[in-house]
Amino acid sequence: MKVYADVLIVGTGIAGLYSALHLKNSLKVVMLTKENVDDCNSYLAQGGIATARDKCDIDNYVQDTLKAGKYKNNEEAVRILAEESIDNINNLIKLGVEFDRIDGELQYTREAAHCKNRIVHCKDRTGKEVFNVLLKRVKEKKNIEIIEESCLIDIIEKNNTCFGGIAVKNNEVINIHSKITILACGGIGGLFKNSTNIKTLTGDGISIACKHKIDLKDINYIQFHPTSLYEKGGNRRFLISEAVRGEGGYLLNNRGMRFVDELLPRDVVSKAIFIEESKSNSEYVFLDITHKNSQYIVNRFPSIYEACINKGIDITKNRIPVTPAQHYLMGGITVDTYSRTSMNGLFACGEVSCTGVHGANRLASNSLQEALVFSRRASIVINDYVDDIELNKLESDEIYKYVNAAAVKQENVKIALNELIKVRGDLKNELVNC
Repeated sequence: MKVYADVLIVGTGIAGLYSALHLKNSLKVVMLTKENVDDCNSYLAQGGIATARDKCDIDNYVQDTLKAGKYKNNEEAVRILAEESIDNINNLIKLGVEFDRIDGELQYTREAAHCKNRIVHCKDRTGKEVFNVLLKRVKEKKNIEIIEESCLIDIIEKNNTCFGGIAVKNNEVINIHSKITILACGGIGGLFKNSTNIKTLTGDGISIACKHKIDLKDINYIQFHPTSLYEKGGNRRFLISEAVRGEGGYLLNNRGMRFVDELLPRDVVSKAIFIEESKSNSEYVFLDITHKNSQYIVNRFPSIYEACINKGIDITKNRIPVTPAQHYLMGGITVDTYSRTSMNGLFACGEVSCTGVHGANRLASNSLQEALVFSRRASIVINDYVDDIELNKLESDEIYKYVNAAAVKQENVKIALNELIKVRGDLKNELVNC
């Protein structure tokens, strides 16, 4: 089966949807999603979106991001993020996102390593609310087609130029020929035994980049979120948002004592928890917000409250057992400030990419802002020159044919696993068996 498009976007998270919305209406856009359209990490994001409060806050926002990232960040990309953050929040509001407000003004909360309250939010389901609005707007566009349950297994490439992608749907191979391809296919959480991520996110973009010698950067920088809900077994961990600590939650050991400043960067807090668990021979510590007004807790964190109630934990009365879990990849496919990769015609946005914004440790709530800023910048540059590109319809014998698509998908997982082990051998016990 063959499909032709001006732009192929792989992934329907916020990065993919936002880039699609900023492409010209004259372009035919095809979007692929591995599972259902809402099976993405964007949908799970709880805390909110970081943004400069105003122009005077830009420098502070830049410094907070650099400090959290151990100064391993790309400072140019960080400044772009901060300077364009307000415009993107305003754009989301115009599209229909209803952020929480007090007396008509945006309500800002604080999260770890921010020097002030600068996180906008939709209670504790910000990603879901933003995702739903963007998906609604995408579905209103006649030039955009979404193909669900279609797994990208490779790109179509010749002479370091990308001409589309090869996907599998219902065991049928689909060759999608496009002028431009955008990888927005997420991170690597599905490779880990314990992760807050969707399990289908198995580093597909990373593995394809490895196969085609596309530049990667900083994939040894893997973030563990300090507070996932502790449960026995290896299922996806439910995230207890950093906003709970930002709103005054305490981290306590099994003796009921605080042992770390809860608003330090995530890597510092996660390390402190691991040390405390080792000292007390325990598999978890506690997050306690019971000292806050119970009605306030329920209204501010309805999703977390409901999820914990279903597990037998009333967070207005009970401490929450928490432990770190894999959460985010700061590295990925190397891109410039317009999301261009080292391969012609190929862009990457969101967690699969490495803009350099995050450095060695992502500042809380910078992930969605990064996805917004750099996916829009990708679309801006694509709009400028895509009409000048001639669609290269490579003949079938020039495209790698897969006899066993399932085996290829499994091989992609192995490539991603091996690449992670190569740069971070200490992760062997954390990674799933393949």
